[in-house]
Amino acid sequence: MELFWHRRDVRLSDNVGLAAAADRGPVVPCFVFDDDVLEHAGAPRVRYLIDSLSALREDYRDRGSDLVIAHGDPASVIPEVADALGADRVIWNEGYSGLSRERDARVETALDDAEVAIDHETHHDAVLQKPGSIRTNDGEPYSVFTYYWRKWHDRAVDSPARTPEPDDLVDADRIRSRLESGVSGSVTDSVESAEFGTGESITVGTLPAISALGFEEPDAELPPAGTEAARSRLEGFCEGDVFRYEEKRDLPAEAATSKLSQDLSFGTIGIREAYAATEDAMARARESDLDEVDLPAEADPESSVEEFQRQLAWREFYMQVLRYNPDTVSANYKTYENPIEWRDDPEGLAAWKRGETGYPIVDAGMRQLRAEAYMHNRVRMIVASFLTKDLLVDWREGYAHFRERLCDHDTANDVGGWQWAASTGTDAQPYFRIFNPMTQGERYDPDAEYIAEYVPELRGVDPDLVHEWHELDDDRRREVAPEYPAPIVDHSERRETALAAFEAARGED
Repeated sequence: MELFWHRRDVRLSDNVGLAAAADRGPVVPCFVFDDDVLEHAGAPRVRYLIDSLSALREDYRDRGSDLVIAHGDPASVIPEVADALGADRVIWNEGYSGLSRERDARVETALDDAEVAIDHETHHDAVLQKPGSIRTNDGEPYSVFTYYWRKWHDRAVDSPARTPEPDDLVDADRIRSRLESGVSGSVTDSVESAEFGTGESITVGTLPAISALGFEEPDAELPPAGTEAARSRLEGFCEGDVFRYEEKRDLPAEAATSKLSQDLSFGTIGIREAYAATEDAMARARESDLDEVDLPAEADPESSVEEFQRQLAWREFYMQVLRYNPDTVSANYKTYENPIEWRDDPEGLAAWKRGETGYPIVDAGMRQLRAEAYMHNRVRMIVASFLTKDLLVDWREGYAHFRERLCDHDTANDVGGWQWAASTGTDAQPYFRIFNPMTQGERYDPDAEYIAEYVPELRGVDPDLVHEWHELDDDRRREVAPEYPAPIVDHSERRETALAAFEAARGED
């Protein structure tokens, strides 16, 4: 019997470790709510995780099995469940953060030190190219994306892993019987329980109420969770927007992105399945099989599909950076001669979080984050630049807020993105290239459609006035949009302040 430990792979299909377990079979699947992980989570992510696990549980039940769900320290829970089941082996897919690797090492030690040692093995599942497999000619992990991308793009990709059949899985009654006879304490019924989640517990099919894990229901409206919902998003994207991605991806009002970020973060869809769908789209583009697709005149469908694949490569590049530099979660990747003198600006930080900076595109992004636990990628770069350059607030403050608010938070991607904006990361934005938030708004939301959607105070205002907001005097602002605030800082002045701060960090006069 194989025990498969789900983590950031909340699915049956295209799951490398689960497929390997099924090849030996039969398999008992489990998931552990780990307090060390929950400590770094936010309510939107916990809600989405519970919903994803609910969909996963139903997939197992449809096959006559069930999902073992526990709460506690995996180094204690996993060996206990494996022992109770009489499992020959525990299998899981690797994580690449420092927290994940430390946890895995403790679980491996606990399995090795069990009264009867339990075999274990890990697999690479979350990436097409495992961290460390793409290196420089000197054998070092890449720190420049362009060179990494060239090799990534030319590498062969595995086909999606097979989906377990009912015969590959242990049936639900047998799982329950073994656990009830082998686990100290009771195994709860397969119903939702507000009590589950308090203290260490092992259940069959029981999911906790979010409150039992110490979180309140999020205010944000989250997307549907689970593999079928993820596939629907992938299929819809590959039917149309992937062919205009290059031209439209930076325009937040167009919403021409895949909306797969939370699915890839939680692993409700496999990366090989997603990539295969883009390859099918590439074949259509090359064959000019796009008669039913509404394309802008300037669109290059092949280039657009490749641009989306490039974004998948960025994801894996940042995973590799995190794998070999785990301290970048809290420390600058790039070192300067002197410390960067970040500003202590609690009022500015609070205004940024509320979406009340007086810079319309920034405020629209922050309000989208609050409303949807999501933000368009171009706008993420704009709001990050505003915080770290206009306000000169430490990027870690922004990262912590995103981690708490985003449904699709991914440690590697978010750390990489924030350090890029702050000019402290690998392959980062040069410190002297500072986004002008008004120019960014005018360029990427020229008709102020996105801004109007999330900043109701500016609905009906002439887009030219929206983009000139920083130049209007107070009387004109009160006349045009009396409820919307004036800019909290002067961008031109703050740009010079930021340049001086980074030049001082560099040791320049």
